Amino acid sequence: MKYDTLIRNALIIDGSNSPGYAADVAILAGRIERIGDLHDACASEEIDAAGRVLAPGFIDVHTHDDTVVIRQPQMLPKLSQGVTTVIVGNCGISASPVSLKGEPPDPMNLLGTAAAFVYPTFRDYRNAVEAASTTLNVAALVGHTALRSNHLDDLLRTATPEEVTAMREQLRESLEAGALGLSTGLAYAIAFSASTDEVMQLSEELAAFGAVYTTHLRSEFEPVLQAMDEAFQIGRHAKSPVIISHLKCAGAGNWGRSPQLLASLEEAARSHPVGCDCYPYAASSSTLDLKQVTDAHRITITWSTPHPECGGRDLIDIAAEWNVPLLDAARRLQPAGAVYYGMDEADVRKILAHPLSMVGSDGLPEDPFPHPRLWGAFPRVLGYYSRDVGLFALHTAVHKMTGLSAARFGLQARGAVREGYWADLVMFDPDTIRDVADFNDPQRAAEGIDGVWVNGVLSYCEGQATGAREGRFLARKGDLSDGFC
Repeated sequence: MKYDTLIRNALIIDGSNSPGYAADVAILAGRIERIGDLHDACASEEIDAAGRVLAPGFIDVHTHDDTVVIRQPQMLPKLSQGVTTVIVGNCGISASPVSLKGEPPDPMNLLGTAAAFVYPTFRDYRNAVEAASTTLNVAALVGHTALRSNHLDDLLRTATPEEVTAMREQLRESLEAGALGLSTGLAYAIAFSASTDEVMQLSEELAAFGAVYTTHLRSEFEPVLQAMDEAFQIGRHAKSPVIISHLKCAGAGNWGRSPQLLASLEEAARSHPVGCDCYPYAASSSTLDLKQVTDAHRITITWSTPHPECGGRDLIDIAAEWNVPLLDAARRLQPAGAVYYGMDEADVRKILAHPLSMVGSDGLPEDPFPHPRLWGAFPRVLGYYSRDVGLFALHTAVHKMTGLSAARFGLQARGAVREGYWADLVMFDPDTIRDVADFNDPQRAAEGIDGVWVNGVLSYCEGQATGAREGRFLARKGDLSDGFC
């Protein structure tokens, strides 16, 4: 038999959290056909991977790539770091099902202007992704905030029973069309007024589909433990797995509390499937939130509609130039985005190393001056945290961004180098892989990524996209109600 592609002499790190082993991998019709000693085999394309790791393509479980995957389907910031699948619709913010009555409210504007929101049903969005022939695979959550924007005339209150019924219907239709589950962003102003009961009622739709509940907690600051308890309460009520988004100890007053947060996560996991994602940086990024304006740590403006010239500058410098207090400067910049240097490195490391955490970038592709996680999150875990710091073994790092992620979100035949699985693969040099993007120059491709295959097709090679666009929409399949792997 002649294969499409034969990758020889690779160190296979298969995504299962097991040490690597030497083998050849044969690809046929988009899938991994054989793994082993294939010295007698032949293929249309053969690659010598000596000295390189061959791993499953990375799954970015926390993205806001909802509309950019359609408008800019080459997806170079993610492809260049070895990502082959993105999960969109996080933090309660999704591109569908949405019917705007004007410009998108903050934080839905993270996904673009009103022109980007043209998917009144989830099926419309799925069809658009499929028609775009995007480079990467795309799976999608439905945002609670998006549903609220469709049905509430005032987003600063909780929903009425009639509005909850309407939202449940849209959520059910979306799950039927292949959505992975429901996400919330309860910290944001336009969702903060939603009661726990409102979310619990919505979440009742999840169990019938084996779908997941993910949440940007109601607070990541001092009340973070109460916010985690609320998330677990909703998940237990829904009989649905819970994933806490970008778990962190936000704000200088919260530094050092990661053992408390992780103990809460472990306690909940004893009786219910729970986990979290995190990104490998001690700085966050979102819209410019007046509640987070402080002089306790650095804040950099990433974009500003009224003052675009301020992108890339620190808020304290802008305020000094304008001779106004920080809060007044922030008001003048809105709507705007910001990077907040409000986390402690020790907490980041503890959360990242925990067995219940996966890796997600939380990158914001619409930012003109983005957080470097958009281009560097996954190589940073492999190069800096695994190789240089020794936070965990390389095979554990890979597991946190492949096999664990696929199991948590029910992505079938993905996230592992295994015969019969889809050939989403990344080949990298374990000695040289590193993130190059930083806070001063954030839009730079990582080093050490030698090849990326999406559904068996070489899509990135030697620092360049090949132009192949073989990504697919990944609909929810299977039942997650029995728990995580």
